[in-house]
This record gives sequence, C-alpha cells and structure tokens, in this order.
Amino acid sequence: MNIQEYFGRISYNKPHKDADLETLTAIFQHHIQTIPFENLSMHCGEPIELDLQSTYNKIVRKKRGGWCLETNHLLFWALQELGYDVCILGANSYEPAEKGYTAEINHILLKVVIKGESYIVDAGFGGAYQMWQPLMLISGKDQPQVPGIFHFMEDDGIWYFEKVKRKHYIPEHSNNDFPHTPELGNIRKIYRFTLEPRHIDDFQELNAYLQVSPDNILQKKSICSLQTTNGLLALVGWTFSEIKYNYTDDMDLVNITTLADEEVEKTLKDKFSIVLEKKLVP
Repeated sequence: MNIQEYFGRISYNKPHKDADLETLTAIFQHHIQTIPFENLSMHCGEPIELDLQSTYNKIVRKKRGGWCLETNHLLFWALQELGYDVCILGANSYEPAEKGYTAEINHILLKVVIKGESYIVDAGFGGAYQMWQPLMLISGKDQPQVPGIFHFMEDDGIWYFEKVKRKHYIPEHSNNDFPHTPELGNIRKIYRFTLEPRHIDDFQELNAYLQVSPDNILQKKSICSLQTTNGLLALVGWTFSEIKYNYTDDMDLVNITTLADEEVEKTLKDKFSIVLEKKLVP
C-alpha cells in the first residue's frame, strides 16, 4: 500500500508536507469527487471484506468505490499516513420512514484534530447529504457549503448532524407531483454520534449484517453516487439522476433518466469510471 498510489487514484498532485486544514480539505474533495459511494458488490455477488488491504485493492487498484465502512476506512488510513490526528467514530443514521435514528450504530465517520480544533470528516454518506469540506465540531453553528447548510447540535454528549433542505426543480415534473420536494427551511436529520473512538474491527459484525439483512436500504437498492464540481451524479437501480446545486437561489436542478438494462453498465463506466468484474443485477 502506497500513499502516492492513493494520490494517483484521487488525482491529487499538490504538496502535502503539512497536516493542516487546507491540505485536508483538498484531499477530502479529491476523494469524494473520484471515489463513488457505492454498494454494487452486494448486487453482483461479491463479498465485502472489512480489512484495509481488501479495501485498498478494491478502491485504489481496481478503481471502484465503496460504502462508508470502506471509503472512510481508506481515508482514515491516508490521513494517518500523512500525520493527521484522526480517529474513527460510529453513528446511528436517521431513517425518515421510521421518523427516528437506528437502534444500532450503522455508519462510520472520522474526527480530525488540527491545532486543537476538532473537525468531522465523512466521505461515506453519498448522495445529497454528503459534506464537501471538513466541518468544525461546534454546536448550533450553521456551516454553509455548496451542497447546502450543515450544522451540528450537541445534547448531553450526543451530537446530531443535520442539513437545511433546498427545493428541487425537475424539468419533467411540476413541483406538485414530485414527492421529494422539501418545504423551504426544513431540516433533514442525517445521523447522531458520540465522540467515543472506535476501531474498524468494531464494525465487522455490521459489515456482515448489512450484506445479508433483507431490510436495509443497501440490500433493497443498488446505489452508486459521486460528487462533481457543481453537484452530484447518482444511479439508484435503473434511475440515473444528475443534480446541479444552487441552480437558482435555494433550488437544485435535478435531471432524471430511467435506463434500460443494457445502459446500466455503460453509465457506470462513462459517468462513474466503474467497470465491474461480475454481472450487476440492479
């Protein structure tokens, strides 16, 4: 495993002598714009192994993406190699359908400390709730980024991560018949977490469970999403979406295409630079 090979994978070629915030931000942005959030292994019969060598081979050498357990673990390794004070945290994601947080921890994220300040770095949420820059770990402060306004709320040692929703403009739909158009100013809960440091081995059981549990969204849908310089690409099942952030004031432009079976692999290659070894069943 080689940090220069990782830099090649994320197309990063700037200086990285200092483990500072500027370098962290640059590496993080390259990471999320080149490594898709994806669970395609589950839908083409490949086991997902939660060890660093397997993750490195898959994402760096085979140019694939991964879900949070993989892509954040790889980023954790890279930041450690570069001398950052970084640790793994565990989170319970919010399930809108259940109107609550999961009972068990089902997500990992990273905390990085730079000059005494703590930042949350998470390359593994994917979709429209993916942060684009490290976020200061501070309660109640709005932190605007291109994807939207993020903030943390802390209550008795539990931290809540949230995003202010924006409206969607979908050219083929009037806003009335598109159910995902949020009301302006709505808060989307994303996950909650504590600052208890974790080890990747703490997530082995979760990694195994998510691959066999029929109830979780990752089993129900094949997902691949990638952040771009101005928005987001997402392939969920046969539905391909291109989102341009802040197309007009406080509104994102969403173009949606339904793909035929034979277009899925081509879209993965053309839009996400992913070539699968086994047959995907969307």
